[in-house]
Amino acid sequence: MTTENTLLKRPTGYDAELRSVFGPIFERIAEGNRQRENDRVFPHEQVRWLNDAGFGTLRIPAEQGGFGASLEQTFLLLAELGEADANIAHIWRNHLAFVEDRLNAPVSEDNTTWIKRFLAGEFVGGGWTEANNLTLANLATTVTEEDDHWRVTGAKYYATGSLYADWLDVLGRGEDGELWTALVRADDPGVTLIDDWRGFGQRTTGSGSARYERARAERGNVFPATERFTYQAHFYQIAMLAVLTGIIKAAQRDGSAALSARKRNYPQGLAEVPAADAQLLQVIGEVSAEAFGATAALAQSARSLDRIVAGRLAGSDDNARQLLVEAEVAVTQAQLVIVAAALRATTRVFDALGASGVSEELGLDRHWRNARTLASHNPVVYKARILGDWFINGKDPVADLVSRGRGGQGN
Repeated sequence: MTTENTLLKRPTGYDAELRSVFGPIFERIAEGNRQRENDRVFPHEQVRWLNDAGFGTLRIPAEQGGFGASLEQTFLLLAELGEADANIAHIWRNHLAFVEDRLNAPVSEDNTTWIKRFLAGEFVGGGWTEANNLTLANLATTVTEEDDHWRVTGAKYYATGSLYADWLDVLGRGEDGELWTALVRADDPGVTLIDDWRGFGQRTTGSGSARYERARAERGNVFPATERFTYQAHFYQIAMLAVLTGIIKAAQRDGSAALSARKRNYPQGLAEVPAADAQLLQVIGEVSAEAFGATAALAQSARSLDRIVAGRLAGSDDNARQLLVEAEVAVTQAQLVIVAAALRATTRVFDALGASGVSEELGLDRHWRNARTLASHNPVVYKARILGDWFINGKDPVADLVSRGRGGQGN
């Protein structure tokens, strides 16, 4: 498929400009992160800061009013936001994915309207997953035509970002069995959002329930799910990995500060002052290496998606399938690297601190809780086997997902 009739453009964003715009906002967000986590305060204000600065328009071409960032730039920025606040970074996952979908869609009046909404700061939350459904084939949510509009009825869980959203991106099944994605106003009378997420991590992402009772979706806001952008599952997964990478960096930051603040050492220590103890310094060095490795894996996997976009911009379909498989492999490898790094780093950092490191005031446990929660979303246990099957037997990892009816908001 060529891109002559889409809004996809060659990236023109500059790292320095992006960091000058968003760096100060990330710093402000980081200042209140621990207190928000402790008190379970929903970061509506902080999401608005990012919206006002145009964070949701990172991928929109500069000529259309956005920043023209590459996917690599976008995900590395998302990791920086994850370092400031892992909850807020996760909140943006569904919005950024829907923007990417609209950039890949054919140019139309309806699509132009969506770009204008993004530029105006309108925010999109998620609504794909249903509790206890096994595959995309047994969704209970319905999207049905009625006169000049559509009606959405059903219930979703893991509706990340919905409590902050103007729009909800809902996956459902039509009367003919076809899968549709419908964009529903969050303030529609038929929509009920419930704060019932009870995970021990990512507690302010709004990842609870969303119920739809004949909620209205306008005709220009309903799209065949089969037409979503081809690298959607990879995009969702890398967004999760970006947040995990940010968590590792936050563990390094907070662990370093806590070690520097320690005044006394154990009798077995190698120095009177903990910050001069070589063994404790080694711990922080190890955590820093985990952050480095995760960042490198994140960037490499994101570049695999940039190559898909570049292929589309070149107007050639000859190697589109190959690029998709390469992205699947790269993202899966990155998941193995980053999940392991996050769980090691957020545990290992405590070894530099002693008993004082577990104080509620420091709140270092939030990094492990958030990392463990994110790592559980798309279980890593299957991924090494899938890679081995590809490298040894040539079993296509992308086709395997499709045959199982999976691969929607993560793979």
